[in-house]
Amino acid sequence: MATNVKVISTDLRQATIKVNPGTYLTEVLEQACTKFGLPADKFLLKHKQKQLDLSNTFRSAGLIPGAKLELVIRSKTPSAINIALDLPQREAQLAGTRRVTEKLSSDVTIWKVLRHFESSILKGKGVNITARGEPQISNGGTQGGGQLYYETPVLQIEQRSFSTFIDFQKTMAQLGYNSGSVLIRLSFQKTDKTFTDAMTDISQYFQEEEQATREATEETAEEEPAEASGSADDAPAAEPPQDDVTSSVVDAQVTLQGDSIVTNQGVPDQMDVETTPSDPLQPVSVFAAPSSSTPHAAHTTESDDIYTPGIMHAQLHQQRLKTAGQNRRLLSDQELAEEAAEKQARLDAVREVRVRVRFPDNTQATWVIHPEHTGEFLYNAVRTVMAAQTAKFKLVPAGAKVPIRDDGTKLIAGYSLAGSTVVNLLWDDSVSTETRKQPFLKADASRRAREVEIPEIPQGEEEAAPEPGPSKASADGKPKGEGGAKKGMPKWLKLPGKK
Repeated sequence: MATNVKVISTDLRQATIKVNPGTYLTEVLEQACTKFGLPADKFLLKHKQKQLDLSNTFRSAGLIPGAKLELVIRSKTPSAINIALDLPQREAQLAGTRRVTEKLSSDVTIWKVLRHFESSILKGKGVNITARGEPQISNGGTQGGGQLYYETPVLQIEQRSFSTFIDFQKTMAQLGYNSGSVLIRLSFQKTDKTFTDAMTDISQYFQEEEQATREATEETAEEEPAEASGSADDAPAAEPPQDDVTSSVVDAQVTLQGDSIVTNQGVPDQMDVETTPSDPLQPVSVFAAPSSSTPHAAHTTESDDIYTPGIMHAQLHQQRLKTAGQNRRLLSDQELAEEAAEKQARLDAVREVRVRVRFPDNTQATWVIHPEHTGEFLYNAVRTVMAAQTAKFKLVPAGAKVPIRDDGTKLIAGYSLAGSTVVNLLWDDSVSTETRKQPFLKADASRRAREVEIPEIPQGEEEAAPEPGPSKASADGKPKGEGGAKKGMPKWLKLPGKK
């Protein structure tokens, strides 16, 4: 049922906006700012002196028809929000996790969010988000003309979907997310635009965006007082933006693997380059045990507000309950066979897998596994770096219950190792206590060990608790019941005919 609301600007102008129960408050803000001739990214909406969550719809915001909304100026200091990116199945296998999270500023665009996850969080794991290509396949998928077509990211945020470059230029604040947490579900869709044309469009769209941001920064710097120029001179020493669109397009290297396209973004740092030894039994990297007994996660401070469930979590919980209660048809034999064939095709396309073995004393070592390597190869590789080579042990992949056997079973085809995998080494019951207490690595392997570099997670500033205001009784200057409201029977309780 359609209705309308009134938006009052800071100069007391009014605009009537037509809404329906599913209209997002961000759309109300954009329409009102368009009528007032104001930029929507610099204002917020309030109702009865309470700031509205712009990510809500008209129905979920609890507004009544004809509600009067106030247009207020947004704070120039952006707040921090927790962004969770839910990866598709294939990318989740490469990353080793289904969901990655990061705390970012609310004024960051959707495109910069994707580039940040791609170049920082998922760096070196083969996950490509913004520069994907897919060959044109014909004749039942057996032949292709060699032309690559762009695969655009499709983002599902609650009930809204974003898949165009224009959508990707919107900031999280423009979508209504100024605080708290937000979940982004990622998928991909093939377009009719060639990969080369898409890269050209990306450079055009987001170069203009960066130029506008740079000009806005320069204007803000000019408006600052002259006495603040000393601190402004130190600003160029800040870290450059991590999502340089031009460099990401130029450095995008497209390699064809079977029928799929893998694009590598940028060039890895020299510290992250792992040289492959001539002996395949030798690890490509060895990591020492942490020097502190306190877990690194214990040093991270998070506000309790990010764990408080909101409307989005309640709606998601209701949707899951509804989905779990629906009857589902069992897969047919043909569908099961197709799933098995698709899984086998994904495993056949894997050329190498990095397996990191975690030892009992918290030291770690990484090996590069190829399709021909077996479980016996991995056991022999571990024995080359361990001090007690005669001790018995077993290797169990993280999250699995079945250990890897010391036999000729292929690691990739037999144990479905499609992405970077962590394997835990467990001692056999026959191993003595003295052997367990000794250092696990040999002397030469220990000398090669280096510290695990843990990236610094930006911490948001905690908001100060509001000071308690004066009570109503103290504001009036008189305690309740003494000289205040007149005592007696209320009018609505009096009987008729008696005044």
